[in-house]
Amino acid sequence: MKKLKKIFISAIHQNAGKTTISLGLYNTFKDRKLRTAFMKPVGQEFVMAEDLAVDKDSYLIGEVYRCQKRLKDMSPVTIGRGYTERYIFNPQKETLEAKILKSYNNLIKGKDAIICEGTGHAGVGSVIDCSNADVAALLGCKAIIVSGGGIGRSIDEIILNKALFDLKKVEVLGVIINKVLPDKFEKIRTAVQRGLENKGIRLLGVIPDTPMLSAPTVEQIMQRLDLRLFCGGENINARVKHTIVAAMEPHNMIGHLKDGTLVITSGDRVDNILVSVSSHLVHEGSGGSRISAVILTGGLVPDAKIVNLLKESKIPVLFSDFDTYTVAAKIENLTFKIQKTDKDKIQEAMRLVKDNVNVDSILDNI
Repeated sequence: MKKLKKIFISAIHQNAGKTTISLGLYNTFKDRKLRTAFMKPVGQEFVMAEDLAVDKDSYLIGEVYRCQKRLKDMSPVTIGRGYTERYIFNPQKETLEAKILKSYNNLIKGKDAIICEGTGHAGVGSVIDCSNADVAALLGCKAIIVSGGGIGRSIDEIILNKALFDLKKVEVLGVIINKVLPDKFEKIRTAVQRGLENKGIRLLGVIPDTPMLSAPTVEQIMQRLDLRLFCGGENINARVKHTIVAAMEPHNMIGHLKDGTLVITSGDRVDNILVSVSSHLVHEGSGGSRISAVILTGGLVPDAKIVNLLKESKIPVLFSDFDTYTVAAKIENLTFKIQKTDKDKIQEAMRLVKDNVNVDSILDNI
């Protein structure tokens, strides 16, 4: 009987790329004919699937790999608002552990491997006695730490996280460095590999920064900020690659327009609205830029002739009652996780792991 391959994906901080790694590893294992299960033992952000609160990452994996029937076990514990405070005054460590173990045992039946995804760094969840290190130890998994691109700070934080795994007697299988800037790729790969070797830690992969993975669609921004669609609904799936606040003179604004730019401007700045439309309409043959969307702020609506021009351009135009800088600040603080509708992001995540992670080393050492 084959021994079950058990991996726990942790990170040095939130949004380091655990879900990207999980998506890619699951796909690679599947390509190698390994019957694979996934679970996120403790989830902080969740969606409602019928009457069930399901962690967002478990929901994504369930949709992508068509294992929706296992969602209850894939997301056994979700921490909603107020949960932590209630737990502090009424600890239930054994109950939570039993719930996680029951789901884990249900999931591994007939499987060759299981990928468990943590939340944030190794210590997240300690307040409810279910840190990443605690859960990895409970399930007997080996840990992979995902780190952002960098050298000194990254290695320092990796060692700090490894210390907690060591304390819980969880073996750290290795490290994956994610989101490395292309112009620093070789320098960081070489230095981090040597630095980790000095500490007796494997480097399992280095993944280049891919801006598309963090680029939301116009529709996703519209939903998160509760904006109203003015026109251009047929193109709301366009990706937003850049954002500019168009509070400058039009001739200065032109130099900031790139393909996929979201323009945020007051509804009465007709000059900058016209520059956006012009650049969009001439982008194919005359060196302009395709505008992903325009957000009109301040509750101001331009003249009817300008409105008609916007409609003819088919640029998605969104409307907000907030001022320009409030809208820009809100967008700056948003983080967009991969969603089931992000087919391009999902395929890119799979490719990045396949091309840049040493899966053979992972499988050989678990």
